[in-house]
Amino acid sequence: MTESEAEQYAAEIEAARVLFARPVSFVMGAVSVDQLPSAELPEVAFAGRSNVGKSSLINALVGQNHLARASNEPGRTRELNFFLLNDALHMVDLPGYGWARASKVAVKKFQNLGRDYLRGRPNLKRAYLLIDARHGLKEVDNEPMDALDKAAVSYQIVLTKADKIKPAERARVIEATQAGIRKRPAAHPIVLATSSETGLGIPELRLEIMQTCGVTL
Repeated sequence: MTESEAEQYAAEIEAARVLFARPVSFVMGAVSVDQLPSAELPEVAFAGRSNVGKSSLINALVGQNHLARASNEPGRTRELNFFLLNDALHMVDLPGYGWARASKVAVKKFQNLGRDYLRGRPNLKRAYLLIDARHGLKEVDNEPMDALDKAAVSYQIVLTKADKIKPAERARVIEATQAGIRKRPAAHPIVLATSSETGLGIPELRLEIMQTCGVTL
């Protein structure tokens, strides 16, 4: 990267920081696709296994501790939770998959809700599929990736809790994840490693979202 390119990138990172420091609010929790807000604004959605850290990541992006309700109990998110940033874009926290302390009927209901949203939302610019960096891709992650590929919904892998492993292990997980998605048609080739606790990768993810949604200040 040349000096001018580095300066441009730094300016873009700063613009993304400013965007995510703007007012953000909880809009609604939808329990059916009929309740979704209008599709006028661009949206990004966050999906992942239960307790992977979706709510914590959203809080870290906007620099707040309690915007999205994080829980130590897996499977608590059972709605499509919409957050409005700067009146410019929606961020959507999807129900987790893979495990939930609920009946099989209830689990199927709120997981199908997430799938229906991903398949039918015309203003969805990208889904961010969160994967615990300590474990990497698992068999349970194949189903949502298959669904996203089939629906032709662009998605990007975001590794969470990356501060919990050493840099060398982090690099290995990134490489293995990239290899695991290489032949998937809807997968973005860049894998981001993040930490909601230390801020690792958060500026880069903010920039990805800003550019993906085409938002300018």
